[in-house]
Amino acid sequence: MIVTVCRKAHFNAAHRLHVSSWDEEQNKDFFGLCNNENYHGHNYQLIVKVKGKVDETSGYLIDMKELSKIIKEEVENPFDHKNLNLDTEEFKHLNPTAENIAGVIYRKIKTRLNPDFQLSITLYETERNFIEYHGE
Repeated sequence: MIVTVCRKAHFNAAHRLHVSSWDEEQNKDFFGLCNNENYHGHNYQLIVKVKGKVDETSGYLIDMKELSKIIKEEVENPFDHKNLNLDTEEFKHLNPTAENIAGVIYRKIKTRLNPDFQLSITLYETERNFIEYHGE
C-alpha cells in the first residue's frame, strides 16, 4: 500500500530579500518592502509530505514521532526566531526567498529520510503566498 503522511510545523523568522550584485535602487524596485534594510518577518507554516510503501509489519510508512523530530532538528531549531540572513549558514550567501527556503528545507529533511521515500514540501510565507517543492 502506498500512502502519503503529512506533518505540519511552523517557525517565525526575519529576512531581507537582497541581491548583493544589484545596486540599492534595483533591489528596492524589484523586492519592494521585502528589501527593508532592517529586515521583516513572517510566521511560516510548513507542511512536510512523505510518500512511500507502508511497512507490512509495523503498519507505518514512517513513525510520526521520528518525522516530528527531524523537522524540529532540521527546521524549527535552526530557523525559528532567527534572522535568516544573519543567523543561519544556509542563507549567508543565498537570498532567503520562499523558493530558496523551501529548497533548503527539502534538502535538509531529505537527507534524513529513507531514500525510497518521496518528499514534498509546502511552505506558506503568508496565508495567500506559498511554495510547493517536490525535489530537484
